Amino acid sequence: MDIIDFASQILLGENLEDKLVQVDEITYEKYLGADIPKLPSRIKKLQFSDKQLRFPRGHFHLDDKKAMALSSFANHELLAIEIMAASLILFPHDTEEMKRFKQGIIKTIQDEQKHFSLYTKRLNDLGYEFGDFPVNDFFWRQMGSIKTPQNYLAIMALTFESANLDFAHYYEKIFQQIGDNKTASILKVVYDDEISHVAFGVSYFDRWRKDKSLWEYYNEHLPFPLTPARGKGQLFVEEARRKAKMDSEFIDKLATFDDQFRVTKRKQWK
Repeated sequence: MDIIDFASQILLGENLEDKLVQVDEITYEKYLGADIPKLPSRIKKLQFSDKQLRFPRGHFHLDDKKAMALSSFANHELLAIEIMAASLILFPHDTEEMKRFKQGIIKTIQDEQKHFSLYTKRLNDLGYEFGDFPVNDFFWRQMGSIKTPQNYLAIMALTFESANLDFAHYYEKIFQQIGDNKTASILKVVYDDEISHVAFGVSYFDRWRKDKSLWEYYNEHLPFPLTPARGKGQLFVEEARRKAKMDSEFIDKLATFDDQFRVTKRKQWK
């Protein structure tokens, strides 16, 4: 399948089968980039909602609270899949470097598809379906700020996926504590995969940044109003970032960065 056909099926297809399309081989015709739609296509049940559903702060032994959390996790994965597909359409691949870059995005999409399927299967185990709870569009709203591959990596790999290192690790332990090893094992898979996704971003930034530090280059390409505070959770997992090849300066500056973002200010969630 051609890469743009693959990405278009994900972005413009309404059903989950379209979002989870699998391909054995991707081909690359000459391509100079194109505009993307305002919103990804989704069936009515899965469309973005204005309803504000607060993420549960505890009581995860209750199936409804557990399902709400799983729905939120799954939505983040689906949004990531759609943003990555949109980026494949947005960027040209007129050089071998850009083809390799897009191959990395496709590998990440495949991992996100796996994560989404794991989360939704667990939802089904609990008697729920994805779409039973309202879903938000926060990640997608950042798509308008993605103008370059550097913007893409700053937002996705070094911010949202970096933060998920912390969130996946944190909630893995939470679910272990309540004896839900099935959900905990899913979060462990996500955590391990996110290390490679962050490393993908670091590797390209290291290739492109020349005489600038990784921290400087990241901040230069992270679009306002996002800040590095979005790149970490309530408990900072330094080990994961070392595995992702972030340098010591970057890790130290991220760990100590403070703009009063409420998530990273909260030391304990109840």
